[in-house]
Amino acid sequence: MVKIVGLGGTAKPSSSTELALTVALDAAAAAGAEVRLFDGPFLSALPIYGVPGSERSEGGKALVAAVREADGVILASPGYHGSISGGVKNAIDYLEETARDGRVYLDGLPVGLIATAYGWQATGSTLATMRSIVHALRGWPTPLGAAIRTVGGMFTPDGCTDDAVAAQLALVGRQVVEFARLHRSSPSITDTGDAIEG
Repeated sequence: MVKIVGLGGTAKPSSSTELALTVALDAAAAAGAEVRLFDGPFLSALPIYGVPGSERSEGGKALVAAVREADGVILASPGYHGSISGGVKNAIDYLEETARDGRVYLDGLPVGLIATAYGWQATGSTLATMRSIVHALRGWPTPLGAAIRTVGGMFTPDGCTDDAVAAQLALVGRQVVEFARLHRSSPSITDTGDAIEG
């Protein structure tokens, strides 16, 4: 069974971003994946990431351990001032702990992306930032990235009230699972090997 880690949200419990991530993770679970959520309140409790290799909080250790075991990741961030939130960025910074692993950072992993904001401009710039970060961490952003302009009542603890948005989020979850299974069956497809000189 593939393992998918979801990371995102805001300091507010059950924020729109967290609920959007939950919809995607539910779709991944329905596709047969084992999922684990690191939600907004969890991310907000993480200390600011400091020197690699120094003593970490239990939360930081748990996050890094889960990503090390993951076959895929789904990241969800609100658009704050046109970019990702500090809480989500700080959590991503913890992946520096994997810099000397056999599989560094997110190397070869499919990564689903969700950006939420009150305006379309912030969703686009936030999603673009997230793609750049995933590329820098050697991950593979899935073909669909969900840019969600949130409106009141769109998300409830029971799911998403907008069928089109719910379908987008579910597709993100399924794509991560599908690509994770492909990578598991043929890991060489994402093997970068030695650096290629151009």
